[in-house]
Amino acid sequence: MPRLFVTGGCGFIGSNFIRQLLNSDPNVHITNFDALTYAGNLANLADVANNPRYSFVKGDITNRADVMTALEENADGLIHFAAESHVDRSILDSGPFVRTNVIGTQVLLDAARAKKVKRYVQVSTDEVYGSLGATGLFTESTPLSPNSPYSASKAAADMLVMSYVHTFGMDAVITRCSNNYGPYHFPEKLIPLFITNLMNDRQVPVYGDGMQIRDWIYVTDHARGVEAAWRNGKHGEVYNFGGRCEMLNIRLTELLLELLGKPKSLIKYVQDRPGHDRRYAIDCSKAERELGWQPLVKFEVGLKDTIAWYQANQAWVNQVRSGEYLKYYETQYGTR
Repeated sequence: MPRLFVTGGCGFIGSNFIRQLLNSDPNVHITNFDALTYAGNLANLADVANNPRYSFVKGDITNRADVMTALEENADGLIHFAAESHVDRSILDSGPFVRTNVIGTQVLLDAARAKKVKRYVQVSTDEVYGSLGATGLFTESTPLSPNSPYSASKAAADMLVMSYVHTFGMDAVITRCSNNYGPYHFPEKLIPLFITNLMNDRQVPVYGDGMQIRDWIYVTDHARGVEAAWRNGKHGEVYNFGGRCEMLNIRLTELLLELLGKPKSLIKYVQDRPGHDRRYAIDCSKAERELGWQPLVKFEVGLKDTIAWYQANQAWVNQVRSGEYLKYYETQYGTR
Protein backbone atom coordinates (compact mmCIF):
# COMPACT_ATOMS: atom_id res chain seq x y z
CA MET A 1 0.00 0.00 0.00
CA PRO A 2 2.07 3.00 -1.24
CA ARG A 3 1.94 6.10 0.97
CA LEU A 4 2.80 9.41 -0.67
CA PHE A 5 3.37 12.87 0.75
CA VAL A 6 2.53 15.42 -1.95
CA THR A 7 3.37 19.10 -1.55
CA GLY A 8 1.35 21.74 -3.40
CA GLY A 9 -1.42 19.30 -4.19
CA CYS A 10 -4.06 22.02 -4.35
CA GLY A 11 -2.32 23.68 -7.27
CA PHE A 12 -2.85 23.04 -10.97
CA ILE A 13 -0.41 20.19 -11.65
CA GLY A 14 -0.48 18.75 -8.13
CA SER A 15 -4.26 18.43 -8.05
CA ASN A 16 -4.33 16.71 -11.43
CA PHE A 17 -1.58 14.33 -10.26
CA ILE A 18 -3.46 13.42 -7.07
CA ARG A 19 -6.78 12.86 -8.82
CA GLN A 20 -5.21 10.75 -11.54
CA LEU A 21 -3.21 8.58 -9.14
CA LEU A 22 -6.14 7.98 -6.78
CA ASN A 23 -8.21 6.86 -9.77
CA SER A 24 -5.52 4.63 -11.31
CA ASP A 25 -4.08 2.99 -8.17
CA PRO A 26 -6.70 1.60 -5.73
CA ASN A 27 -4.05 1.03 -3.06
CA VAL A 28 -2.25 4.36 -2.90
CA HIS A 29 -2.73 6.69 0.10
CA ILE A 30 -1.93 10.37 -0.39
CA THR A 31 -1.34 13.17 2.11
CA ASN A 32 -1.71 16.54 0.40
CA PHE A 33 0.38 19.21 2.15
CA ASP A 34 -0.43 22.70 0.91
CA ALA A 35 -0.10 26.22 2.31
CA LEU A 36 -3.17 27.40 0.34
CA THR A 37 -1.47 30.43 -1.15
CA TYR A 38 -3.28 32.33 -3.91
CA ALA A 39 -2.79 29.49 -6.42
CA GLY A 40 -3.83 26.69 -4.06
CA ASN A 41 -7.52 25.93 -4.30
CA LEU A 42 -9.31 23.25 -2.29
CA ALA A 43 -12.03 23.24 -4.95
CA ASN A 44 -9.49 21.68 -7.32
CA LEU A 45 -9.86 18.42 -5.36
CA ALA A 46 -13.44 18.69 -4.12
CA ASP A 47 -14.32 15.47 -5.95
CA VAL A 48 -11.80 13.42 -3.95
CA ALA A 49 -12.04 15.25 -0.61
CA ASN A 50 -13.98 12.39 1.00
CA ASN A 51 -11.86 9.59 -0.43
CA PRO A 52 -10.60 7.49 2.52
CA ARG A 53 -7.20 7.20 0.80
CA TYR A 54 -6.76 10.98 0.67
CA SER A 55 -6.08 13.52 3.41
CA PHE A 56 -5.33 17.22 3.38
CA VAL A 57 -2.98 19.04 5.76
CA LYS A 58 -2.54 22.80 5.66
CA GLY A 59 1.11 23.66 6.14
CA ASP A 60 4.07 25.67 4.88
CA ILE A 61 7.01 23.82 3.33
CA THR A 62 9.39 26.43 4.77
CA ASN A 63 8.22 25.58 8.29
CA ARG A 64 10.18 22.56 9.54
CA ALA A 65 7.77 21.88 12.40
CA ASP A 66 4.80 21.81 10.02
CA VAL A 67 6.56 19.40 7.68
CA MET A 68 7.92 17.08 10.36
CA THR A 69 4.50 16.80 12.01
CA ALA A 70 2.71 15.93 8.78
CA LEU A 71 5.31 13.66 7.15
CA GLU A 72 5.08 9.96 8.02
CA GLU A 73 8.07 7.78 8.85
CA ASN A 74 9.20 5.62 5.93
CA ALA A 75 6.74 7.10 3.43
CA ASP A 76 7.11 5.58 -0.02
CA GLY A 77 7.55 8.92 -1.68
CA LEU A 78 7.65 12.68 -1.26
CA ILE A 79 6.47 14.35 -4.47
CA HIS A 80 7.39 18.03 -4.38
CA PHE A 81 5.11 20.18 -6.57
CA ALA A 82 4.79 23.20 -4.26
CA ALA A 83 6.38 26.28 -5.82
CA GLU A 84 5.97 29.90 -6.70
CA SER A 85 5.84 29.56 -10.47
CA HIS A 86 4.67 32.68 -12.27
CA VAL A 87 7.56 34.43 -14.03
CA ASP A 88 5.86 37.84 -14.07
CA ARG A 89 5.42 37.73 -10.29
CA SER A 90 9.08 36.79 -9.83
CA ILE A 91 10.12 39.88 -11.79
CA LEU A 92 8.04 42.09 -9.50
CA ASP A 93 9.34 40.44 -6.30
CA SER A 94 11.78 37.54 -6.22
CA GLY A 95 11.67 37.16 -2.43
CA PRO A 96 8.76 34.68 -2.22
CA PHE A 97 10.40 32.59 -4.95
CA VAL A 98 13.67 32.23 -3.07
CA ARG A 99 11.83 31.50 0.17
CA THR A 100 9.43 28.90 -1.20
CA ASN A 101 11.42 27.32 -4.00
CA VAL A 102 14.87 27.23 -2.40
CA ILE A 103 14.41 27.26 1.37
CA GLY A 104 11.25 25.17 1.12
CA THR A 105 13.11 22.54 -0.87
CA GLN A 106 15.93 22.49 1.69
CA VAL A 107 13.44 21.97 4.53
CA LEU A 108 11.76 19.12 2.66
CA LEU A 109 15.06 17.43 1.87
CA ASP A 110 16.10 17.52 5.53
CA ALA A 111 12.70 16.21 6.61
CA ALA A 112 12.80 13.43 4.03
CA ARG A 113 16.19 12.32 5.38
CA ALA A 114 15.04 12.49 8.99
CA LYS A 115 11.86 10.53 8.30
CA LYS A 116 13.59 8.02 6.00
CA VAL A 117 11.36 8.68 2.99
CA LYS A 118 12.05 6.02 0.38
CA ARG A 119 12.12 8.32 -2.65
CA TYR A 120 12.08 12.08 -3.14
CA VAL A 121 10.80 13.50 -6.47
CA GLN A 122 11.64 17.11 -7.30
CA VAL A 123 9.16 18.48 -9.87
CA SER A 124 11.05 21.15 -11.78
CA THR A 125 10.79 22.99 -15.10
CA ASP A 126 12.48 23.21 -18.48
CA GLU A 127 12.99 26.92 -17.79
CA VAL A 128 16.10 26.07 -15.75
CA TYR A 129 17.86 25.38 -19.06
CA GLY A 130 17.42 28.96 -20.31
CA SER A 131 16.53 29.77 -23.90
CA LEU A 132 17.15 27.87 -27.12
CA GLY A 133 18.04 29.25 -30.51
CA ALA A 134 16.15 28.37 -33.67
CA THR A 135 17.29 24.74 -33.53
CA GLY A 136 18.10 22.12 -30.94
CA LEU A 137 16.32 20.61 -27.94
CA PHE A 138 16.81 20.60 -24.19
CA THR A 139 18.21 17.28 -22.95
CA GLU A 140 18.91 16.20 -19.40
CA SER A 141 22.58 17.10 -19.93
CA THR A 142 21.88 20.66 -21.13
CA PRO A 143 23.71 23.04 -18.75
CA LEU A 144 21.50 25.00 -16.38
CA SER A 145 21.26 28.62 -17.51
CA PRO A 146 18.16 30.22 -15.92
CA ASN A 147 17.17 33.69 -17.07
CA SER A 148 14.39 34.77 -14.68
CA PRO A 149 14.24 34.95 -10.88
CA TYR A 150 11.67 32.13 -11.04
CA SER A 151 13.83 29.78 -13.10
CA ALA A 152 16.92 30.70 -11.06
CA SER A 153 15.13 29.69 -7.86
CA LYS A 154 14.08 26.37 -9.42
CA ALA A 155 17.62 25.71 -10.69
CA ALA A 156 18.98 26.39 -7.20
CA ALA A 157 16.47 23.93 -5.74
CA ASP A 158 17.46 21.28 -8.30
CA MET A 159 21.12 21.71 -7.40
CA LEU A 160 20.26 21.30 -3.72
CA VAL A 161 18.52 18.02 -4.53
CA MET A 162 21.55 16.74 -6.42
CA SER A 163 23.83 17.77 -3.57
CA TYR A 164 21.76 15.61 -1.20
CA VAL A 165 22.00 12.71 -3.64
CA HIS A 166 25.79 12.95 -3.78
CA THR A 167 26.49 13.97 -0.17
CA PHE A 168 23.96 11.86 1.70
CA GLY A 169 23.09 9.14 -0.81
CA MET A 170 19.46 10.28 -0.89
CA ASP A 171 17.23 8.39 -3.32
CA ALA A 172 15.94 11.32 -5.35
CA VAL A 173 15.00 12.06 -8.94
CA ILE A 174 14.28 15.33 -10.71
CA THR A 175 11.65 15.86 -13.40
CA ARG A 176 11.66 18.83 -15.77
CA CYS A 177 8.65 19.55 -17.92
CA SER A 178 7.61 21.89 -20.68
CA ASN A 179 4.57 24.20 -20.50
CA ASN A 180 1.46 22.49 -19.10
CA TYR A 181 -2.17 23.18 -19.96
CA GLY A 182 -5.48 21.65 -18.92
CA PRO A 183 -8.26 21.94 -16.30
CA TYR A 184 -7.86 23.78 -12.98
CA HIS A 185 -5.08 26.01 -14.32
CA PHE A 186 -4.96 29.33 -12.43
CA PRO A 187 -6.09 32.01 -14.93
CA GLU A 188 -2.97 34.16 -14.85
CA LYS A 189 -1.06 31.80 -17.16
CA LEU A 190 -1.31 32.15 -20.95
CA ILE A 191 -3.84 29.50 -22.01
CA PRO A 192 -6.37 29.83 -19.13
CA LEU A 193 -6.02 33.63 -19.16
CA PHE A 194 -6.70 33.81 -22.87
CA ILE A 195 -9.58 31.31 -22.75
CA THR A 196 -11.33 33.07 -19.88
CA ASN A 197 -10.75 36.52 -21.38
CA LEU A 198 -12.07 35.48 -24.77
CA MET A 199 -15.12 33.82 -23.21
CA ASN A 200 -16.02 37.31 -22.01
CA ASP A 201 -14.97 39.14 -25.20
CA ARG A 202 -12.01 40.71 -23.44
CA GLN A 203 -8.69 41.40 -25.14
CA VAL A 204 -5.74 39.04 -24.72
CA PRO A 205 -2.23 40.47 -24.10
CA VAL A 206 0.47 39.13 -26.43
CA TYR A 207 4.01 39.93 -25.34
CA GLY A 208 6.26 41.65 -27.88
CA ASP A 209 5.94 40.21 -31.38
CA GLY A 210 4.37 36.96 -30.17
CA MET A 211 7.11 34.91 -31.81
CA GLN A 212 8.19 33.13 -28.63
CA ILE A 213 8.00 29.34 -28.96
CA ARG A 214 6.85 26.94 -26.27
CA ASP A 215 6.46 23.15 -26.14
CA TRP A 216 3.00 22.29 -24.76
CA ILE A 217 2.00 19.18 -22.80
CA TYR A 218 -1.40 18.22 -21.40
CA VAL A 219 -1.29 18.14 -17.62
CA THR A 220 -2.34 14.49 -17.24
CA ASP A 221 0.55 13.42 -19.47
CA HIS A 222 2.89 15.29 -17.14
CA ALA A 223 1.22 13.69 -14.11
CA ARG A 224 1.82 10.23 -15.58
CA GLY A 225 5.46 11.17 -16.12
CA VAL A 226 5.93 12.20 -12.50
CA GLU A 227 4.35 8.94 -11.37
CA ALA A 228 6.65 6.97 -13.70
CA ALA A 229 9.70 8.79 -12.32
CA TRP A 230 8.62 7.99 -8.76
CA ARG A 231 7.99 4.32 -9.50
CA ASN A 232 10.67 3.50 -12.06
CA GLY A 233 13.19 6.33 -12.24
CA LYS A 234 16.84 5.66 -11.48
CA HIS A 235 18.41 7.08 -8.33
CA GLY A 236 19.96 10.50 -8.97
CA GLU A 237 18.64 10.87 -12.51
CA VAL A 238 16.85 13.72 -14.28
CA TYR A 239 13.92 13.09 -16.64
CA ASN A 240 12.53 15.58 -19.14
CA PHE A 241 8.86 15.52 -20.14
CA GLY A 242 7.46 17.36 -23.14
CA GLY A 243 4.55 17.21 -25.52
CA ARG A 244 6.57 17.30 -28.74
CA CYS A 245 4.39 20.26 -29.66
CA GLU A 246 6.30 23.46 -30.38
CA MET A 247 4.12 26.46 -31.14
CA LEU A 248 4.53 30.20 -31.56
CA ASN A 249 2.66 32.17 -28.94
CA ILE A 250 0.92 34.19 -31.65
CA ARG A 251 -0.15 31.00 -33.45
CA LEU A 252 -1.55 29.62 -30.19
CA THR A 253 -3.43 32.88 -29.69
CA GLU A 254 -4.89 32.68 -33.20
CA LEU A 255 -5.89 29.04 -32.64
CA LEU A 256 -7.74 29.96 -29.44
CA LEU A 257 -9.54 32.74 -31.30
CA GLU A 258 -10.56 30.26 -34.02
CA LEU A 259 -11.80 27.63 -31.56
CA LEU A 260 -13.79 30.20 -29.57
CA GLY A 261 -15.11 32.00 -32.64
CA LYS A 262 -13.61 35.36 -31.68
CA PRO A 263 -12.17 38.14 -33.91
CA LYS A 264 -8.46 38.98 -34.18
CA SER A 265 -9.29 42.48 -32.98
CA LEU A 266 -9.20 41.00 -29.45
CA ILE A 267 -5.42 40.57 -29.74
CA LYS A 268 -3.56 43.31 -27.87
CA TYR A 269 0.21 43.48 -28.33
CA VAL A 270 1.93 44.65 -25.14
CA GLN A 271 5.51 45.47 -24.16
CA ASP A 272 7.59 42.32 -23.90
CA ARG A 273 8.50 40.87 -20.53
CA PRO A 274 12.06 41.66 -19.35
CA GLY A 275 14.46 38.84 -20.21
CA HIS A 276 11.74 36.87 -22.02
CA ASP A 277 13.14 33.51 -23.20
CA ARG A 278 12.62 33.02 -26.92
CA ARG A 279 12.24 29.27 -27.35
CA TYR A 280 11.82 26.13 -25.23
CA ALA A 281 11.71 22.62 -26.66
CA ILE A 282 12.15 19.30 -24.86
CA ASP A 283 13.81 16.09 -25.91
CA CYS A 284 11.88 13.53 -23.84
CA SER A 285 13.43 10.43 -25.40
CA LYS A 286 15.16 9.44 -22.14
CA ALA A 287 11.83 9.27 -20.30
CA GLU A 288 10.33 7.33 -23.19
CA ARG A 289 13.24 4.90 -23.24
CA GLU A 290 13.84 4.39 -19.50
CA LEU A 291 10.38 4.93 -18.01
CA GLY A 292 8.14 3.58 -20.77
CA TRP A 293 6.36 6.94 -20.80
CA GLN A 294 5.13 8.99 -23.74
CA PRO A 295 2.73 11.91 -24.22
CA LEU A 296 -0.70 10.59 -25.20
CA VAL A 297 -2.94 13.64 -25.59
CA LYS A 298 -2.71 15.38 -28.97
CA PHE A 299 -2.54 19.15 -28.61
CA GLU A 300 -5.63 19.88 -30.69
CA VAL A 301 -7.69 17.41 -28.64
CA GLY A 302 -6.32 18.61 -25.31
CA LEU A 303 -6.87 22.26 -26.18
CA LYS A 304 -10.49 21.65 -27.16
CA ASP A 305 -11.05 19.68 -23.94
CA THR A 306 -9.46 22.50 -21.93
CA ILE A 307 -11.71 25.11 -23.53
CA ALA A 308 -14.74 22.91 -22.86
CA TRP A 309 -13.71 22.53 -19.20
CA TYR A 310 -13.48 26.29 -18.65
CA GLN A 311 -16.80 26.82 -20.42
CA ALA A 312 -18.44 24.21 -18.16
CA ASN A 313 -16.80 25.53 -14.97
CA GLN A 314 -17.39 29.25 -15.11
CA ALA A 315 -18.33 29.28 -11.42
CA TRP A 316 -14.81 28.06 -10.59
CA VAL A 317 -13.31 30.75 -12.83
CA ASN A 318 -15.46 33.47 -11.31
CA GLN A 319 -14.55 32.44 -7.74
CA VAL A 320 -10.85 32.45 -8.58
CA ARG A 321 -10.93 35.76 -10.40
CA SER A 322 -13.00 37.45 -7.70
CA GLY A 323 -10.95 35.98 -4.85
CA GLU A 324 -14.11 34.49 -3.35
CA TYR A 325 -12.37 31.14 -2.78
CA LEU A 326 -9.92 32.86 -0.42
CA LYS A 327 -12.73 33.79 1.97
CA TYR A 328 -13.52 30.11 2.50
CA TYR A 329 -9.91 29.45 3.51
CA GLU A 330 -9.97 32.30 5.98
CA THR A 331 -13.09 30.83 7.56
CA GLN A 332 -11.64 27.32 7.74
CA TYR A 333 -8.00 28.01 8.51
CA GLY A 334 -7.71 31.60 9.73
CA THR A 335 -5.85 34.49 8.16
CA ARG A 336 -3.90 33.56 5.05
